[in-house]
Amino acid sequence: MKKHAAMVAIVALFTMPVLAAQPGGFVDPNAPQNQQPARKGGFKGPQNVVTVKEAKELKDDSWITVRGNIVKRLSDDNYLFQDPTGTLSVEIEEEDWKGQNVAPGDKVELQGELDKAFNDAQLDVKQVRKIQG
Repeated sequence: MKKHAAMVAIVALFTMPVLAAQPGGFVDPNAPQNQQPARKGGFKGPQNVVTVKEAKELKDDSWITVRGNIVKRLSDDNYLFQDPTGTLSVEIEEEDWKGQNVAPGDKVELQGELDKAFNDAQLDVKQVRKIQG
């Protein structure tokens, strides 16, 4: 009798998580299927989107996002970024372009770390993303 009770307890212990993990609910065959795989990893929180004018007033090493246009190449990895409030020097390494081609007329979103020295500010870009509008 004790063996039987122990066996039932062991079976219940291993089958309960399997039963709990099964999704339930109505599945509409006419509903559009999500074609994109789920993204994995990382924190997705509010972005600190600022203007160039605001960026120049922030402290060194601030992580920021700016939106505007890259209007000119200054040197190998250095470019001039512009938004309605002004211009900012940005450094974009080759791997950070991720194969994207960007022209001066393309609106972009740049994320990176602000490097400040005296009265000069530069954005060390870690992500470049073309955006609409």
